[in-house]
Amino acid sequence: MSPVNPRHDETAYVVALDVGGTGLKGALVGPGRTLLHQARRPTGREDGPDAVVENVLEFADGLRRAGVARYGAEPVAAGVAVPGIVDDSAGTAVYSANLGWRDVPLRDLLAGRLGGVPVALGHDVRTGGLAEGRIGAGAGVDRFLFTALGTGIAGAVGIDGRVEPGAHGGAGEIGHITVRPGGPECGCGRRGCLELFASAAAVGRAWAGACGDPEATAAGAARAVEAGDPRAAAVWRDAVDALAEGLVIAITLLDPRVLIVGGGLAEAGETLLAPLREAVRTKVTFQHIPTIVPAALGDAAGCLGAGLLAWDLLSAEVASR
Repeated sequence: MSPVNPRHDETAYVVALDVGGTGLKGALVGPGRTLLHQARRPTGREDGPDAVVENVLEFADGLRRAGVARYGAEPVAAGVAVPGIVDDSAGTAVYSANLGWRDVPLRDLLAGRLGGVPVALGHDVRTGGLAEGRIGAGAGVDRFLFTALGTGIAGAVGIDGRVEPGAHGGAGEIGHITVRPGGPECGCGRRGCLELFASAAAVGRAWAGACGDPEATAAGAARAVEAGDPRAAAVWRDAVDALAEGLVIAITLLDPRVLIVGGGLAEAGETLLAPLREAVRTKVTFQHIPTIVPAALGDAAGCLGAGLLAWDLLSAEVASR
């Protein structure tokens, strides 16, 4: 007899978690990739790494209880997306500077808290990229590159509906491409890295320096650009040029068909994308320029991606029986 596939059970669901530096996003995701229930709570990093881990476990269990109350059944699997260095195969959150944890066996801890269900662990940007590539802006595309422009810059390399983690879990770290040799030192130890010039945090810092407001943000810079402020235009031009430089290197190496731009800076829409397309066009020589599009899923991408990881894991387990 063939094993029963929970994908065919309309009442089946998985627990999905997106762990951020300041907040936790959670969801119950059905077999149709739909968000059945959503919740949020603070990460609690001010209380230390052990407290963060316990908050994640409690949050996951709260989502499980919500699922049981709503559907009368336990979740069939769980997926979690975390920042920093992740060992997907071992299920370990290796390191996160923002959360202060090291070598946390998060997969096993979550499985224990959720009654032994299968748990998939993934890197936050790769997980969000998986969702964007499979059901978002890259749906149906065989090769894509997703880049998230937030506090830093990271990417996800998509191939035929999956995301390539690399041999050591480091694929897609495009924020650490050198775009300004001899530039300022990055937290990674190198100089002139892309994220020092084109992340949302970097644009916010540059705009704060240009306008004299220490509270200025990248979103404020975008509004000032749209209002015709020449100081903002100069800041924006420098950031777009650096971003295009890094992306052309990535395009040369990966040859994606579609380039998906997400993260906080991408919320500027065509204020960012129109000059970025032009800057990329002027920098390429022989390379094919990918279609450059905005991310489609917003801040739900992490939870949706975590749900996809969980459903993929479950399908693999069913197929192997």
